[in-house]
Amino acid sequence: MSETPDSAVRTYTEQHRAAFLDDLAAWLRIPSVSAQPEHAGDVWRSAEWLSAKLKETGFPVAEIWETPGAPAVFAEWPSEDPGAPTVLVYGHHDVQPAAREDGWATDPFEPVIRDGRMYGRGAADDKGQVFFHTLGVRAHLAATGRTTPAVNLKLLIEGEEESGSPHFRALAEQHTDRLAADAVIVSDTGMWDEDTPTVCTGMRGLAECEIQLYGPAQDIHSGSFGGAVPNPATEIARLVAALHDEDGRVAIPGFYDGVADLTDTERALFAELPFDEATWLRTAKSGAAAGEAGYSTLERVWARPTAEVNGIGGGYQGAGSKTIIPSSALVKISFRLVDGQDPDRIQEAVTAWTASRVPAGIRHAIAFQPATRPCLTPLDHPALRAVARAMGRAFDRKILFTREGGSGPAADLRDVLGAPVLFLGISVPSDGWHAPDEKVELDLLLKGVETTAYLWGELAAALGR
Repeated sequence: MSETPDSAVRTYTEQHRAAFLDDLAAWLRIPSVSAQPEHAGDVWRSAEWLSAKLKETGFPVAEIWETPGAPAVFAEWPSEDPGAPTVLVYGHHDVQPAAREDGWATDPFEPVIRDGRMYGRGAADDKGQVFFHTLGVRAHLAATGRTTPAVNLKLLIEGEEESGSPHFRALAEQHTDRLAADAVIVSDTGMWDEDTPTVCTGMRGLAECEIQLYGPAQDIHSGSFGGAVPNPATEIARLVAALHDEDGRVAIPGFYDGVADLTDTERALFAELPFDEATWLRTAKSGAAAGEAGYSTLERVWARPTAEVNGIGGGYQGAGSKTIIPSSALVKISFRLVDGQDPDRIQEAVTAWTASRVPAGIRHAIAFQPATRPCLTPLDHPALRAVARAMGRAFDRKILFTREGGSGPAADLRDVLGAPVLFLGISVPSDGWHAPDEKVELDLLLKGVETTAYLWGELAAALGR
């Protein structure tokens, strides 16, 4: 009996599994830590390794694109089909810092396989999820008998995502013509869990700031001057206390401008997920849930904007007492943003709110980090349905939908290219992104291969002209 296209994909994937994992392990051995200057050469080696491997895979174009920071890799494989849509895959090849003394059971840059899992920094975030595209496109060709993909396939794999993507938008703007696409696939997200395959439909944006308050020109005696001059530490506490109202809403005027409430359909999709709050709280190491009134826990972390104090300090921090009025105090705050919010307007609102609350006798300074914009995929977009169909074929079950509470540069591609962004990831929460003993489930990694093998045909049918 002849094989179906799906069984042919699985056969091809299994036949090439060992070589695929060996290649991934070789890539993981390169410590491409973009945040540490001493690894700048390793980030370059990682880009060179990937560029060479993409050429070996069959991409006729594979280039290293320099930035003022770390290099990105661009690859392109045109389709021979007239009218084929163009799809751009985004991921990153840089990784978080890691050292054995952080708590790793083995060397983080000497990957090992144990119990069906590959352990190593970048195994899930994001080298493993980038690399499954290489075997996926080969399986796509082998199963269909094609010599080129069913779509014009492009890859952009950046080298600074773990450092905040400081040069990514400029890179995308510089190469807009080369990157032009009908859809963008971001493979830097995950699934609900090992037994619940899901497609992410959105990521929140991020704006971060540090607020400094300055009072006396130096620390002064709290007995001689206390109660008679403003205290920066007291005022920073008041500022933080005013950040939210009694219902857990951010109390900065204009903060919610442009935010659309969840639709009944979106809430129903969230409710389909097997969410257990007690289990979630154990993962969070927290004794209780909290947040904006009127929303479930998942709605709060996926679909509502937030303001969180990341650090606060001022005055004496040592053992015993030191009776002073400190000369300064500070707070670090991060704002997670949702679709409809503009980071520039959020910065303006936070700046104005801070200035309005600083009393006489206190000087202040506020500094923002580069912001990340939110990104949301329309639920009725044909490309989203194509991703869900491809994943459903690989997993042979119904695909549910999630969002991500975190942030990434996906919205830059949407804004610069004017193309919808879709998310395709197979990582699960237990993979330990950014943590010791990061790993990827090998069975799920191969399901990622299968999904992409089906995806190009699905997207060609959904978006083809």
